[in-house]
Amino acid sequence: MSSLFSCPLCSAPLSVEGGRYLCPAGHCFDRAASGYVHLLPANRKHSQNPGDDREMVAARAAFLEKGYYSPLLELLARITVEETAHLPLPVLLDSGCGEGYYTAGVYRALCQAGRSPRIAGVDLSKYALRRAAKQLPEGEFAVASVYRLPIAADSVDVLLNVFSPLATSEFARVLRPGGLFCYVVPSARHLWEMKQILYSQPYENPVKREEYSDFLFEGMKQVRYTLSLTQGQDIMALFHMTPYAWKTPKEGIRRLESLSCLKCQIGFDIHLYRKNS
Repeated sequence: MSSLFSCPLCSAPLSVEGGRYLCPAGHCFDRAASGYVHLLPANRKHSQNPGDDREMVAARAAFLEKGYYSPLLELLARITVEETAHLPLPVLLDSGCGEGYYTAGVYRALCQAGRSPRIAGVDLSKYALRRAAKQLPEGEFAVASVYRLPIAADSVDVLLNVFSPLATSEFARVLRPGGLFCYVVPSARHLWEMKQILYSQPYENPVKREEYSDFLFEGMKQVRYTLSLTQGQDIMALFHMTPYAWKTPKEGIRRLESLSCLKCQIGFDIHLYRKNS
């Protein structure tokens, strides 16, 4: 069976045979029992276990499974279904897919719309990919860097990037001419009330539209709502999903840990870019 992935060593196409990924040059990569494949060469790893750790992945998965970010998923799914209306066999890539929440949701929306999609996700965290592969066995998942995607050039119809590292030159390489790049970023006041608790002087997220070579900006879709959390564990799970977990003073964390409820603004901007034909 042919794979959406290509060999990270020689860039040749990979095929899947008996739980192994093989290329014509003889390079072989074993698929883990949990369903993902490791396609990040040792000389490109910057740590023993790159990406999010087990605890961070578990907290994020528990939070997302409760549907707190479902409005974002629903809009991403609607955009993708509309974009692929003329494609009975669309190919999608989720770059920085994490535990596969958005990957699986978009895939299922496409199936419900009568498509037969092929979808792949890449991430640095093996802990996240274990969950992604379990959540969506129909997809392909690999430990890989977004800066060296193990994906053939001009092979992807829609590329999703949700709060993940940006590698526009690689995204342009793997997208087909006319392919769509969906880039999700937080709005200016996303989680503003949480920031007011964490910091004495909270700051707005920088919001600006960038121009990228090889892409044309097509527009932006917005998601805005208020989230009410009534359990301390959900509040802290949300906190650990954010970059604030790495750079918040201990006093701010203690203030947040003392809360049993939190109401805060949620805001996402989906920037849509079309690869030049």
